[in-house]
Amino acid sequence: MSRHRATAVGFIAVLLWALLALLTVGTAPMPALQLNAICFGIGGLLGLIWVARTGDLPQLRQIPLSTYGFGTLGLFGYHALYFSALRLAPAAEAGLIAYLWPLLIVLFSGLLPGERLRLGHIVGGGLGFIGAGLIVLRGATGFDPAALPGYGLALMCAVTWAGYSVLSRRLGDTPTASVAVFCLATAALSLPLHLMLEVTVWPATALGWLSCLGLGLGPVGLAFYVWDIGVKRGDIQLLGVASYAAPLLSTFVLVMAGIAPLTATLALAACLITAGAALAAFASARKP
Repeated sequence: MSRHRATAVGFIAVLLWALLALLTVGTAPMPALQLNAICFGIGGLLGLIWVARTGDLPQLRQIPLSTYGFGTLGLFGYHALYFSALRLAPAAEAGLIAYLWPLLIVLFSGLLPGERLRLGHIVGGGLGFIGAGLIVLRGATGFDPAALPGYGLALMCAVTWAGYSVLSRRLGDTPTASVAVFCLATAALSLPLHLMLEVTVWPATALGWLSCLGLGLGPVGLAFYVWDIGVKRGDIQLLGVASYAAPLLSTFVLVMAGIAPLTATLALAACLITAGAALAAFASARKP
């Protein structure tokens, strides 16, 4: 698979993550660890079926336990922190902090062997961050000290996913089939923690169940498999900046669902995010 094609495959994850906010809202008030267990159980079974049909099951026995541990902690940590942050802090502010991860990916990736952080990546990341900020801060009511725990979890969430994505590049020889085990292990880790720390709350409506299923199939399922291909074989810096499309597309989804209005702020954010992605693409195209 070529570098450009792998980058395009990785961007599919961004499209799926655009549904993350809407589907997460649909699962409320289910607690974070319970949601982790259900969604990753679905995503893991989906991946295991795919691995079995492609005949790649023998590959899973050759992967070191340390790699399985790394992948599991990455997926478990990010989503447990993300779901918890949205429960403890206003969605706008917590979302802005959590969406620091694309910018952190671009900056962290400059430390990888064979990669070079260019001015276009930095400027593009900055423009994308401003655009994402306009979206997630739209209608924000201001700083609330009571939400500090949520803000802290959102920051840890951003650092966790950026670190996981960049370090995944060092595991380039690990087959994408391993993601199925990451998901199943995340579900297995989440379940006992949920039983010990949370009160079980099941969806009361069909919409809640469909939201759980949608999360498991898409943003917390297929997205990780295509993202794994992108960060290992594609242009990780371009993917990092292109990830700013996630909050933009997420807002469009909310507009189409009738939850958010189409405003001038959204149009300005679209221009900033597009300009940031264009700068990053130009900087990546200049690589020898």
